[in-house]
This record gives sequence, C-alpha cells and structure tokens, in this order.
Amino acid sequence: MTLLAGAPSSWWMPANGAAHGAAFDHEMVLSLVIVGVLMIIAKAILVASALSPARERAAERPVNFFGLGTLIVLTVVFAWLLIRAERMRAQQRFTGADPTAMQVEVVGEQFVWYFRYPGPDATFGTTRPELVDAAAGNPLGLDRRDSRAADDRVTSELVLPVDREVDVRLRSLDVIHGFFIPGMRVKQNALPGSTLHIHFTPDLIGEYPIVCSQVCGLGHYRMQAQLRVVNEADFEHWLTGRAK
Repeated sequence: MTLLAGAPSSWWMPANGAAHGAAFDHEMVLSLVIVGVLMIIAKAILVASALSPARERAAERPVNFFGLGTLIVLTVVFAWLLIRAERMRAQQRFTGADPTAMQVEVVGEQFVWYFRYPGPDATFGTTRPELVDAAAGNPLGLDRRDSRAADDRVTSELVLPVDREVDVRLRSLDVIHGFFIPGMRVKQNALPGSTLHIHFTPDLIGEYPIVCSQVCGLGHYRMQAQLRVVNEADFEHWLTGRAK
C-alpha cells in the first residue's frame, strides 16, 4: 500500500484533504483580507484624529454622519461574512449526508478517541453505559445480546476510503470534547448525552492528525488520534482485518 503524506501545507495552513476544504479556505482568506483592510482604515482614522486640531466640545458638535455611516457599513459587511460562514457550516452540521454515505461513529472519552464501524448489516448495535469497560475490551459498552452489535468493529484509528462521503455520528462518554481534523477542515463538539452528525468527503490519500479542541482535563494535550485516507481496496482489506 502506498500512502502519501497528503497535500503540501502552506506556510500558514495545514494541508487540505477534503472536498469542501477549498471553499472553507477561500472564506477564511476573504475574511482575513476584509478585516485587515478595515483595521488599516480604522488605524488611519485614529491617527488622523489624533493629529488634527482640537474641535468644538462634544455637546456642540453636529451629528456625525460619517461615523454613523461607517458603523452601518461595518455592520452590513460583518453580517454578510457571518451569513456566508454559517451557511457553509450548516451544510456539514445540519444538512443530512447522502443516504449512500459511509457510517462511522466517533466517541470521545478522557483522553482517547474510539471509532466504530457497523458490520455487513450496516447497522450500529445497541450500547449501554453500564456495560462500558475498556479493560475488558468493551470501551463503548456494546450489548453483545443485540445481534446487530455482534459485527461492529471498534478501533483506535480512523480509516476512510478516498472520494467517499462519510457521515460521522459523534458522542462523548464523559465531558465535552472537540473532534477536530485540521486537514479535513472538520470541527464539531462531542456532547455527553447527545449524538451529533457531521459529514465530509476525503479526496486525497494521506495521514491527518485528529485532536481535541476543547480543554477536557489534565490529559487533554494527549487526546490525539490519526485519520488515514486510503484507496477503496486498501480500506476493505483493513476493515476485513478488523473483523477478525
């Protein structure tokens, strides 16, 4: 199996390996350029004001239409950027994945990530909190009495086939964790007691670090895992090995 390192990183951004990543990067650059230009203008106005002669007392000044107009323009610009960004995030968080998307469950627990794949039945088995016992080989509390759980595979690394959409169901067993894959431009909190979804399509073979973006305890710094994006044949071979 040939595994590439992924796309070359820029000096200020990690490599992008997701289909939606280019749009996210464009939005970030656009926002930074606009905010940077506005900052320069604001600093120039402050300097000009500081160097200008003293004016009338504030009570005697007329209405400052320039300042009011500037405030309105800034409000419109930032509202426009916010709406654009939220529409993009909604596509991942609130718009459902394609029905043919691959299903993967990601579960966070201090200080480790677990990844569960359904078996040939394409259905996740039942989990019960009282059955959670990592030392006994059941870190997610799979109920083995449920036939749908018999073929579920639980791993410590996330492996995905390239160019195939994945629908991630995200859970936490204890506190709030932040599921963050910088190279996939994917970030979503895992909340205890809730199941959240996020979907994306890896489009470049390679390895991408997974980290926790929420301070979840003393061992937060070591809550890391690895995403490997491979071709379809290698993925099927890996998945078959997990079943054994």
